[in-house]
Formats: sequence, structure tokens, C-alpha cells
Amino acid sequence: MYNNFVVEGEKMATEIIQHQGLILEGIFALTPWIKANHSILRNIDTIVQEISQKDLARISSLKTPNQVFVVCKVPTYELDLATINSSLTLFLDNLQNPGNMGSILRIADWFGLPYVFCSKNTVEVFNPKVIQASMGAFLRVKIISIEFSELMGNVPDLPTFAAVLQGEDVFKADLPKNGVLIIGNEGAGVSEDITAQATHLIRIPKGKQGRAESLNAAVAAGILCAAIIN
Repeated sequence: MYNNFVVEGEKMATEIIQHQGLILEGIFALTPWIKANHSILRNIDTIVQEISQKDLARISSLKTPNQVFVVCKVPTYELDLATINSSLTLFLDNLQNPGNMGSILRIADWFGLPYVFCSKNTVEVFNPKVIQASMGAFLRVKIISIEFSELMGNVPDLPTFAAVLQGEDVFKADLPKNGVLIIGNEGAGVSEDITAQATHLIRIPKGKQGRAESLNAAVAAGILCAAIIN
């Protein structure tokens, strides 16, 4: 297994190339893009390959391929227990939608959350749809695949907030600023075993005239992050 992922598009490719924390495996680009970005490619020109528009279309996952296609090594991160214990982080329990995952990474990046933890059955973080939806947030948020029990075994005293329909109104709850916010599956919510382990059960109250059955997982994550941090 190569353990690689791909990034497409001029803006994100430029950000990837200038990022210091990733190992680049290859850059496949049209001649005009290579010439226009000569300065940032100067020290990595050995992995740059000029390709035609036709060949780019063959390897691209986009309906309208952009000018550049970058192959990167999937990054690995260690658990910094001091940072985790003193921060708000996210745990995604069986989240399945790539768009939701990408949006949640952007939310974590917006609020300055250092980690997003994912259960083993959560959608693959480094698939192209997630990468595109994250708008570069995956570069600034550390993403670790880990089971909830293993994570909590490392930080047993850390508060945990499960987003469930029967929880306490998050705007009225007296919550610490540090802890793990658990966001569940789009259809099933947070699993029963993880809910049973949570120290706090919280919910977003519905408006007086509200009729929707539920909120999108990423929307809920954003509201809950804002409520807890602020």
C-alpha cells in the first residue's frame, strides 16, 4: 500500500507545495502552470513532470480538471496529551459523508482546534472529496484515526460532550472549555456505547417554530464548537 493521497487545483496545490509538514511524491502539471510557478518548484523540480491536458484528464477525479495534480504521503501524528487535555477537540463517530468531513475540518481550523479524531469506520479523511471540501484545513488540523476507548485511555479525566437529542441545552449548560466533542453518524447519531461513556450529553435547542427533524452533522458541529468555546 502506497499510503498516498492526491490534491488537485491551483490554489490548494500551491498551498501544499509551500507547506513544510508534508512529503511530496510527485507533481503532474501543464507547462503553463509549471512556468508560472517556477519559484516555488525550484527545490523540488526532480518530482515535477509536465503532462498534457489529455493525460491530466485521465488521472483527474474532477469533471473539469485543473492545471496541476499533486501526490502526497499521508501524514502521521502523535498524541500530544498536554495539548489534548487543555483544548477542545473533536471525535467523529462513524461519520460517512465526505462533504461533512471536509466541512468539519474547516470548522476545526476556524476555531483553532488542534485535533480531529476519527473512529476506524469513519469516512477516509484523505479521499479526494474530503480534501476538496476541507479547503486546505487538513494541513492545519491534526487528524488521527483512533477508537474512542483508546483515546480516552490516554486522557481518562478529560470531559467528553456527546451531541444527542436528549441532552442538555448547550447554551444553558455549564461546560468546561476543554474536552472532546463527539459528533455522530449522519443518520444514527452517536453510538450507544460512546454515549454511555460521555461525561456530558448536550443538544442544540430547536427554535420555537422549528420543524426540521435534525441538523446536518457539520452544521451541528459548528454551532456546538461556538457555544462551548465562547
